[in-house]
Amino acid sequence: MSTDLEQELQQLDNWLTPLIESLSAKERRVLAREVARDLRIANRERIKAQTNPDGTPFEPRKQLRGRSGAIRRKVMFTGLRTAKYLKIKTTADEAAVGFLGRVARIARVHHYGLRDRVEKGGPQHQYARRELIGITAKDADHIAESVLNHLSPPS
Repeated sequence: MSTDLEQELQQLDNWLTPLIESLSAKERRVLAREVARDLRIANRERIKAQTNPDGTPFEPRKQLRGRSGAIRRKVMFTGLRTAKYLKIKTTADEAAVGFLGRVARIARVHHYGLRDRVEKGGPQHQYARRELIGITAKDADHIAESVLNHLSPPS
């Protein structure tokens, strides 16, 4: 994450914390769910566009020994970006977006660019770093708007 974005997120946190603390636990849970749902949608769209949170494109798949099959040309992570795997978890104090279960390992390998087996018992491969989950400056602005909309009385 860039330093500017970190500073922006810290300012957002400092500004929002007193406003959110004035809400009841039930209202905070509702707000956290709304924010998490928006973040899941934003991350899903970014994964669909094959871009990292900083806006750079994902590194393309490696071509293996001259093979250029249809699977190599398809968009990556079509299954991972579905609500079945990209889960949200909320409480009155936090909202989290992430992967659960078996797919969490696959997502972690790609997110951090780790080394893993291609298939069970198969050769190991060093995967490129492709940040699947993250918060952009646009997401931070959207979170601030969501909180303001939640706090403003209905007209």
